[in-house]
Amino acid sequence: MSNYHPLNEEEAIQIARTIPGIFSAEGALVCREIGDGNLNLVFHVSQPTSGSSLIVKQALPYAKVVGESWPLSLDRARIESEALIIEERFAPGLVPKVYHTDNELALTIMEDLSSHVIMRQGLIDGGVYPRFANDIAQFLARTLFFTSDLGMNQQEKKVLARSFANPDLCKITEDLIFDHPYTDADTNSFDPHLQDDAKQLWADTELHLEVAILREKFLTHAQALLHGDLHTGSIFITPESTKVIDPEFAYFGPIGFDVGAVLANLLLHYASQEHWSSNEASRQERRQYLINTIRDIWTGFEREFRALWDEHGQDRIAKTAGYQDWYLRSLFQDTAGFTGAKMVRRIVGLAHVSDIDRIPDPDVRAKAQRLALTIGKNLIKRNRQLTSIEELIAIVDKASQA
Repeated sequence: MSNYHPLNEEEAIQIARTIPGIFSAEGALVCREIGDGNLNLVFHVSQPTSGSSLIVKQALPYAKVVGESWPLSLDRARIESEALIIEERFAPGLVPKVYHTDNELALTIMEDLSSHVIMRQGLIDGGVYPRFANDIAQFLARTLFFTSDLGMNQQEKKVLARSFANPDLCKITEDLIFDHPYTDADTNSFDPHLQDDAKQLWADTELHLEVAILREKFLTHAQALLHGDLHTGSIFITPESTKVIDPEFAYFGPIGFDVGAVLANLLLHYASQEHWSSNEASRQERRQYLINTIRDIWTGFEREFRALWDEHGQDRIAKTAGYQDWYLRSLFQDTAGFTGAKMVRRIVGLAHVSDIDRIPDPDVRAKAQRLALTIGKNLIKRNRQLTSIEELIAIVDKASQA
């Protein structure tokens, strides 16, 4: 019989005490539950006398944002810890260290990143992160290449993919990103002033076709081991350090989905500058910083992915002249489409972003929301025609000048 039960703070302390090499034998431990996500309990356990600390994360058997009526498999905790270990192998220093896992209790005990801030909040506060574009490009290129058929033995990849079947969390993505925003679903959530915009989404069959194509790729294109939920709330950051967290949505899917998730959240923040920038000059400066970051992420990712392919490619036939160019062009088009889909769902779907939701003036918030929708819809509709990051940026520029 399983010993699973949701932990309390005292139990988290007792478990943290068993982790070797973290806390001194003398000195009390202090614990507080800090989780503000939708799916888990997160405990911060520290020892004031030594200054040591760690994080105890426990999956709940349901979606906390909804309650026990939305059950979820606890196996996602194992998936998260194993994904972090793989990501650390291929992108060392860009994820938190995992100290211990307990699959029965659905626990992952890991490095405390309290010296960092959640990137979403850091951006809202006006943070500038000069290392981020290179760090995230390296993370994406290395974790995705080395878990793809290009970078690992194809039979070993098939075996590994069995460990990352993640039906419950994939179902969340399938519904909330590729279905519900395009129909009058009960899960949708949007401001009343967006009612007409939502109805236009629901009636736009040209858009629906492109979403259906993207959805098919998410369902069937097992290109690499994805993080699966790589937004700015899943990144801890300082100007000198980037740490990717929370890969509990990890599964084998289309590479462009992860890349697009990062770009989408930067573009949502771009749209939110209607409020967070105090005047037009600062708005233009902040948006240019975000556009430069997006450009640097894609160019850095493509450069590193090609270099890894040239040096570590496993497949002879994949070295055929022209194939690498075709693959990266297709990957970019996927990235653009998934970027758009990620943006649309954050405006009309179940879970939004605080960058926009925290805008107090409803008129300003509406302007930011509609800009995000315009960019997102255009990227979805045009993704299969795009050939360069500059064309994606031109879509963003045109929407913001309208």
